[in-house]
Amino acid sequence: MFEVVGLSVSKLASVSRPPGRTVEVPGRGDTFVYEMEGPPGAPVLFLIHGLVATTQLNWFPAFPVLADHYRVIATDLRGHGRGFPAGNRFRLSDCADDIAAVADALGVERFIPVGYSLGGPVAQLVWHRHRDRVDGLVLAATSRNFGGTLRERTWYRIVPGIVAGTRVIGRIRGGGRPPEEVELGDDAFLSRWAIEELRRSSPTVALQAMSTLGRFSSHEWIEQVDVPTAVVVTTRDRFISPTRQIKLANAIPGATIHPVHAGHAACVLAYRRFVPGLVDACESVAGRVGGRVEHNSERLGPGLEEA
Repeated sequence: MFEVVGLSVSKLASVSRPPGRTVEVPGRGDTFVYEMEGPPGAPVLFLIHGLVATTQLNWFPAFPVLADHYRVIATDLRGHGRGFPAGNRFRLSDCADDIAAVADALGVERFIPVGYSLGGPVAQLVWHRHRDRVDGLVLAATSRNFGGTLRERTWYRIVPGIVAGTRVIGRIRGGGRPPEEVELGDDAFLSRWAIEELRRSSPTVALQAMSTLGRFSSHEWIEQVDVPTAVVVTTRDRFISPTRQIKLANAIPGATIHPVHAGHAACVLAYRRFVPGLVDACESVAGRVGGRVEHNSERLGPGLEEA
C-alpha cells in the first residue's frame, strides 16, 4: 500500500491517475471526487481505499481498467488525502455515511462498494446502514474483524510511524518538497507523488483509524448480507491473514472467492495479478445483480485451504 516498486509502476502512476473535481456535499462540506464515466448505463463502482492510503495510491492501477466496463467513482476517506476532515473522532460509521452522501451529491442512487483493507469494513457498513443503496459488494484484502494476531497488532502500531516518516522525508531538501524518489532497498522506492499523497494524512488520524479498526466486528450481522458479493483474497497476506479473508467470504451467503497470490499491498506492488482478480470479482457481482442470493457451502477455491 505504501511502496511503488519499479520504473514500470512509477510510469504507470504518472499516466493513469484518475481525473477528479471538488464536490460540495450538503451538510458535510467539500471533498475531492475521482470519477470515470465508463459506458452509458454501466453499473457504478464506488472504490474505498485502505488505511492511511488515498484513492490515488490504492487504486491508480485499477481505475482505468475498471472504467472500461463501469462508471467508477471514489473519494478519500475522512481524515485521509483530500477527504472530509476527521473531526475529533474517526469513526467507520461516519465514513460509510460519507460514501452514501457523496453518492447523493453525484445523483447516484445505487452502487457497488468496493473496499480494500480498511475500506472493507467501510463497505460492509455502507450495506449495513444504507441497504437500499447497495447493489452488491466487492471486498478485498479485508476481514470481519482485525487485530487478533501479534503480526497484525504490530502492523497497526507501525502505520503512524510510516506516515510521520513521510513528513520528515518531505523536509529533507528544504521547502517541504520531497525528493524525486526515496530508496527503500531491493529496488523499491517511494516516488514523489506517493510521498505527497501520504503526507496528506496525519499520524493522529492513523492512530484513530487503527484503534477504530481494532474494535470493528461485523460477525453478528455479516451473514445477513443479501446482495451479490465477491471477496478478493490476497493469499500471501501477512497482515490480514488469508484465513480471516476466507472466513469473511464463507460468512456471506453466495459470496464468490477470487484468489490473488500476493501480499497485503497487492493493489500496487502486484497490480498485474491484483487487477485481473479484482475485475473478475466485479464481473461476478455485476453479473448477479438483481438475482437471488443463495448460500453455497463449498466456496473455498482449490489450494486456498493451504494458502
